[in-house]
Amino acid sequence: MKRLMLLVCCFVLSASAFSQTYLTRNGYIGFFSKTPLEDIQAENKQVYAVIDLSAKNIAFTALLKGFLFKKELMQEHFNENYVESDKYPKTTFTGTIKTTEDLTKAGVHKVEISGTLTLHNVSKPFTTSATIETQAGKIIGKSHFTLTPQDYNIQIPSLVKDKIAKVIDVDILIECTPKK
Repeated sequence: MKRLMLLVCCFVLSASAFSQTYLTRNGYIGFFSKTPLEDIQAENKQVYAVIDLSAKNIAFTALLKGFLFKKELMQEHFNENYVESDKYPKTTFTGTIKTTEDLTKAGVHKVEISGTLTLHNVSKPFTTSATIETQAGKIIGKSHFTLTPQDYNIQIPSLVKDKIAKVIDVDILIECTPKK
């Protein structure tokens, strides 16, 4: 009986050591809009992300009210007038990691990520380049890309259209640990 219990414990421990699913609840999404009239920057450090290395799947979700701005008025306008976060509270991405590399091997892997990005209740196909760094016990994912608010039916009032860039720079940084 002791031998059987020891065998079961070893199996459970070894299975969790080779877990292929990694997650975080405090990932980072930041965006930046630069115009001659004004720079706008916001950060969200409450991003939930899951990576399944064996299936090469990835998913993100973030509450839009989690984006923090330096100016309170910018945050208010973002939530009430642009992304309408009471009506459309979150943004999501689900997709696959395109690579022939073995992502379980330690190192930095340059990959392409393709899937569906949903923002402001508009879902669109989305592809970007990224790096996935595999280290002992964690996965670090990084990406930089641009988004066009108009593509997601985000209306910018004509009164402030010169203060908001037509194309927004977005940065992603996640540090995931094995799912327990």
